[in-house]
Amino acid sequence: MGRAWWISVVLGFLGASPAWAVDVHDVRLWRAPDHTRIVFDLTDQAQHSLIVLSDPGRIVLDIQDTQLRADLTKLNLANTPISSVRSGVRDGNDLRVVFEITAGVDPRSFALKANEQAGDRLVLDLYDQQAKTAEVRKTVQHSAKRDLIIAIDAGHGGEDPGATGPNRVEEKEVVMAISRELAALLQADAGFKPTLIRTGDYYISLKGRRDLARERQADLFVSIHADAFNRQEAHGASVYALSTGGATSTAADYLAQRENAADLVGGVSLSDKDDVLAGVLADLSMTSTLDTSLKLGGKVLGNVDGVAKLHKRQVEQAGFAVLKSPDIPSILVETGFISNPQEAGLLATTAYQKKMASAIHRGIREWFLAHPPSGTLLAWQKQQSGEEYIIARGDTLSGIADRFSVPLAELKSYNSIDNSSRILVGQKLNIPRS
Repeated sequence: MGRAWWISVVLGFLGASPAWAVDVHDVRLWRAPDHTRIVFDLTDQAQHSLIVLSDPGRIVLDIQDTQLRADLTKLNLANTPISSVRSGVRDGNDLRVVFEITAGVDPRSFALKANEQAGDRLVLDLYDQQAKTAEVRKTVQHSAKRDLIIAIDAGHGGEDPGATGPNRVEEKEVVMAISRELAALLQADAGFKPTLIRTGDYYISLKGRRDLARERQADLFVSIHADAFNRQEAHGASVYALSTGGATSTAADYLAQRENAADLVGGVSLSDKDDVLAGVLADLSMTSTLDTSLKLGGKVLGNVDGVAKLHKRQVEQAGFAVLKSPDIPSILVETGFISNPQEAGLLATTAYQKKMASAIHRGIREWFLAHPPSGTLLAWQKQQSGEEYIIARGDTLSGIADRFSVPLAELKSYNSIDNSSRILVGQKLNIPRS
């Protein structure tokens, strides 16, 4: 009888214990310039509710029939409005997570169903109130000598790592390194002003990337990526422009679909459904935007050819949502196949990243030096240049400067030559008017 009593007690205890339907198996946090994103990775879908409290400021997240199996203490709260995070059990089966807040935020939460890119998730975005009220849109001074604005978009970011290659090489990290190097090269050029669309490891929607380029009045939008394909032997770098019709190849169409799926990871609808584009895409063929994208892309591709093997020897086209800016020439550079073990190894090295950035830089610079938009410093320099000189064997910069009675420093600045640059036989120099 004693044994039967003990079994009944144990069974009664088990029957009264909580029955959690969902586990939180990971919690991740990213800081963006205007908001903080927290992502809860779930084993299944779960209902949730959000409560905002003041004095002191707290954001309370309740998730039904869920238990926490992740460590909240590992979250990096630096540079966020969150001072601490704690959790507990509510009403027996529900998970309660409390965020202590030190600044005004506007919270937004939403659930994401599992898809081919990621599992079930719950996303909490805390938008900075101060940043929103203090936001002032910067305008470009359209003087007769304005700089060219080059918007550099490092693909993916935050919870969207992009493609992952051997040894856990992540696309988002590779393309961020290349983008920063490209920005540094353009920053050193007179007449160019680079601007990074993504400055850190956080997610931006495809439409948001285009919008940022437009807000900054960019003259060019260049998106940097690293390919992945379902066969490891696929290799080579590529340059893409927008297609208003079909893709130029099966591979181009496949890659466009992969890149467009980034918004599914970040939790927004596909960006190629924007209302603003519905009546604009038909007009692209009647403007010079797409033509410029193709020709400029050809310059970049020609320079990349000296650094990497090419997947295709011409600029390809497909319906990349991130390129759908009707008024900004836009190209997408796939710097190699991160799914290819050999290319993934190269892409992970600083030396190769620098070579790729230099090739893209040369292509952009060559195009704009030959076709500078009116009102820019480059256009003014082209108008002022008295003549063009082709460097011959035995020439020195100081000798050329003496020959044309031009100060050496002015000759260097005019041609964006620094002290580390070497001049080559056959290289063209623009000689400023004395």
